Amino acid sequence: MVFLILKIGCVYLAGVGFGLIVNLPYRALNLAGISGVVGWGSYYLVDSLPNTGIGIANFSGAMALGIFAMIVARIMRMPSILFDVPGLVPLVPGGQAYELIKNFATGHYSEAWNYATQVIWIAGSIALGFIAAETILRIVHQVTTYRVAFRKKM
Repeated sequence: MVFLILKIGCVYLAGVGFGLIVNLPYRALNLAGISGVVGWGSYYLVDSLPNTGIGIANFSGAMALGIFAMIVARIMRMPSILFDVPGLVPLVPGGQAYELIKNFATGHYSEAWNYATQVIWIAGSIALGFIAAETILRIVHQVTTYRVAFRKKM
């Protein structure tokens, strides 16, 4: 349990630190750290389930992060990219990309190909998660807009 709390704290600090590096406004730094925790927390929960792969876990993390970032962006009246990018840092397949380049440089092409497929799979899952989040929120927005317009007619 203590190890999980330490991980959550490190993910929060990673989001805030990346926000500082890319020069986020100070009022967005706390939420940037929280967005990292939301995305990574969703990834961690799904990854700990039996029979789930790394692609599904990254998809759920990116979808949760995308929904959180868009909701917070509307509340704070800021662009959602300010919360997407720092929250994305824990999900990026940096370790696999490093192993891909290392194995390619040392001539272990079969291992490099395995890591290349992992990197492509993870990056695609993250992209699809953001697309799904955007689609879900647009549908919810249109349904609520039409519901309000329908109530005004009656």
